[in-house]
Amino acid sequence: MAAGSLAIAGVSTIGDYVWATSIPGHRMVYGLIHGTVLFLALGLFLGVVSGRPAAGAIGGAVAGVLGAGLYYLLAPAIGFSAMFVAWFAVWIAFAVLYGRLQGGGADTGAILSRGVVAATASGFAFYLISGIWRPFNPQGLDYLVHLGAWTVAYLPGFGALLLSRR
Repeated sequence: MAAGSLAIAGVSTIGDYVWATSIPGHRMVYGLIHGTVLFLALGLFLGVVSGRPAAGAIGGAVAGVLGAGLYYLLAPAIGFSAMFVAWFAVWIAFAVLYGRLQGGGADTGAILSRGVVAATASGFAFYLISGIWRPFNPQGLDYLVHLGAWTVAYLPGFGALLLSRR
């Protein structure tokens, strides 16, 4: 659980670096790619834990592109708050994915409950760390701080999903 949080935090930190140093302007295509790659990695981790890495990676990529798409759909109406809605939705999707990766025999209510706990706890942690980009100063970003912040953001979500494993 902690190793997964740290690994995905590393992917997120690399994403922050790429956004800060290599992307000239925020465009939807970059966000869709970012969401896809980031959550492909998260799905891959859940897939490895479940013994189904390819299925986890594919499911994670789908969750990532849909989560990023949700952000871009909502952002014109609610601004940066759309990030929190998308984050919440992605964790629900990961609970469903993890339930399927585990064999799909779990109770749907239990899966969704774990998803809501993962989304709520991780969403709160994500909110607490969300200041790492504001004000955005690519030259002043401290990537070790980002790594620590992302680890904190992912840990409750992984805890809710993985601690309930049978």
